[in-house]
Amino acid sequence: QVQLVEAGGGSVQTGGSLRLSCAASAYTGDGYCMGWFRQAPGKEREGVATVRTAGGIAIYADYADSVKGRFAISRDKAENKLYLQMNSLKPEDTAVYYCAAKLRRDRSCSLDITPPSFYNYWGQGTQVTVSS
Repeated sequence: QVQLVEAGGGSVQTGGSLRLSCAASAYTGDGYCMGWFRQAPGKEREGVATVRTAGGIAIYADYADSVKGRFAISRDKAENKLYLQMNSLKPEDTAVYYCAAKLRRDRSCSLDITPPSFYNYWGQGTQVTVSS
């Protein structure tokens, strides 16, 4: 069982930055698919970025087209935390952001084959609000 706890959400203006973190209660540095997802009011949960973990780091990052070039997913090996650096934020990025994980050794973790339904460990979510 893995418990995930997100932090770092908040309110920023258009063009601002935020860094989300996801702390895991168990080691997730090898063989996990991990990702960030978001859900805006009245919309379905959607994938933002995913990675595969190996040797404690995040590899093979995949991003939604809407965030490419603005967001970066990473993992801190020592802290056992997943991060999402969000730059050039837009009002349409406003949502609750969730961290997710699932053990999946030696397989791809790309967004197109790991939808929200694929993941079995979820955090409680952190609110990100971007005002114009």
